[in-house]
Amino acid sequence: MKKSLAVSVLAAAVSLAGCQSVNTTSGGAVGVERKQYMFSMLSSQEVDQMYAQSYQQTLGEASGKGLVDKTSTNAKRVQAIANRLIAQAPTFRPDAAQWKWEVNLIKSDEINANCGPGGKIFVYSALIDNLKLTDDELAAVMGHEIAHALREHGREAMSKAYGIEMAKQGAGALFGLGQDSLALADTVANYGMTLPNSRSNENEADLIGLELAARAGYNPNAAITLWNKMAKASEGAPPEFMSTHPASDSRIASLQAAIPKVMPLYQQAKKP
Repeated sequence: MKKSLAVSVLAAAVSLAGCQSVNTTSGGAVGVERKQYMFSMLSSQEVDQMYAQSYQQTLGEASGKGLVDKTSTNAKRVQAIANRLIAQAPTFRPDAAQWKWEVNLIKSDEINANCGPGGKIFVYSALIDNLKLTDDELAAVMGHEIAHALREHGREAMSKAYGIEMAKQGAGALFGLGQDSLALADTVANYGMTLPNSRSNENEADLIGLELAARAGYNPNAAITLWNKMAKASEGAPPEFMSTHPASDSRIASLQAAIPKVMPLYQQAKKP
């Protein structure tokens, strides 16, 4: 009991000393206003650089196998939709206009897509082909992924992991990671980049993604048909996408409640 209490106190001390309260985006029409706690020694730039290296490694491996699709109709669809969504990203955070955005379609049987820190996007071909996504539905899933990046959910998860790991290692870890730094970095990166998103983070990505798509001129109702397709696809072997984006019974209800808030934005965007 004493050891447990000591760890709890230490964790609280690390949290207070090493974290800062931020709000990475404006609330938008959907009203995402939650304060986030980020580890002050883990900057956005460091996370962006870390992910950019991983992205380029994955891209290089896929390119070496001839799996990067730049010329197909779907590749052109993905790029065009990404361009329209990215143009709306500064609505939520102005600095996104200076991000080094990248988007690539990968030939794969994996039903997946992601947008990592700093605007690095992968879409896997099976997501489009197997689910037979319309442009509006593709915009919904890509908007959702971009929203994760805008809100820095990866850095937020990594910040929590740092707090936990440093609490285990002792207070001195706050100022010097020593020989365990690489192991700690691996643990944190895995936690932040590969484990399931929290329900609150998923809801934020749903809402901001909904608004991004609407502002870009894509029908927000497509978010409902998208998640219905995802649910159906999950009845057998769940797609990889669902391992990091767990389904929630309240997801569709939350989206339906938010659609009236963004429908005027969609209607405005569709005007000639």
